[in-house]
Amino acid sequence: MNSLRKTDLIMLVFGVALFIVLQGLITGRILNSFWQLNLIILCINIILSVSLNLINGYTGQFSLGHAGFMAIGAYVSVVLTTNFHWPFLIALLAGGAGAGFLGFLIGLPTLRLYGDYLAIATLGLGEIIRITIMNIEYVGGAAGFMNIPHNTTFTWAFFLMLATLFIIKNFVNSTHGRACIAIRENEIAAEAMGINTTKYKVMAFTIGAGFAGVAGGLFAHCFYIINPTSFTFMQSFNYLIMVVLGGLGSITGSIAGAFAVTFVSAGLASWPEFRMIIYALMLILLMFYRPQGLFGYIEITDFKIFSRFRGGRKS
Repeated sequence: MNSLRKTDLIMLVFGVALFIVLQGLITGRILNSFWQLNLIILCINIILSVSLNLINGYTGQFSLGHAGFMAIGAYVSVVLTTNFHWPFLIALLAGGAGAGFLGFLIGLPTLRLYGDYLAIATLGLGEIIRITIMNIEYVGGAAGFMNIPHNTTFTWAFFLMLATLFIIKNFVNSTHGRACIAIRENEIAAEAMGINTTKYKVMAFTIGAGFAGVAGGLFAHCFYIINPTSFTFMQSFNYLIMVVLGGLGSITGSIAGAFAVTFVSAGLASWPEFRMIIYALMLILLMFYRPQGLFGYIEITDFKIFSRFRGGRKS
């Protein structure tokens, strides 16, 4: 536990130092508004990819409905900030709680399914959420919700991203996380050892959905209007690409995958028709040469530089 705390402290110091550098680049206008927005989007994508990795990578479930939970968090938070003038942080947490609660309700029946059946069920549920929102006039219907306060800043996005990484990392390293990993490795054996597999699958699904809701709230407050078309199946597929690209079962991999996809997308902003072709080629090459993803199950803290904090010898 002491080594984990030391590692957490080191990564926190590194995170704060990185924030100071990036904030200095923003304040000094070295980064233009386009790249400032993409830094915020990167932080949001990291939250989404890490939370999806908790479900797909660590628990071994195949969910394709992450954009639906993102939509719940987005619409709940913008209604609270725009119509009821709630504080931004409280609205974000409420959006995350709403998405997590819906994830719990959906998870109870659907997580008894396996593999492709679960993927189809979550895909359908994500589309049900989107179509339902599209038909609610109170939130703008198909035209979208307008006049949203621009509350999301790089500071908000960065520190909520750090909080997400800290919480999910410590969940994975807890007894609950070990139970989720056991389910991923062999669900029948885990159940035979007395692990309540449904309980832990629903727990992981609920936590992942909750963080997706927080990310949705951040995303919605980046712009003055949100539309149900922002939360289609293709959005869920983008987050799945990030997870698979970085490595299922690696938080570091999720960060790397989110970084790669975000900046490839930003670089191809002038050629949107080539974006999905590039994504597809990246995945094909990855499956040929590194099917476990960029990091596999490895975390950055597994590198030798961190061995001294785990009682190992520096080499």
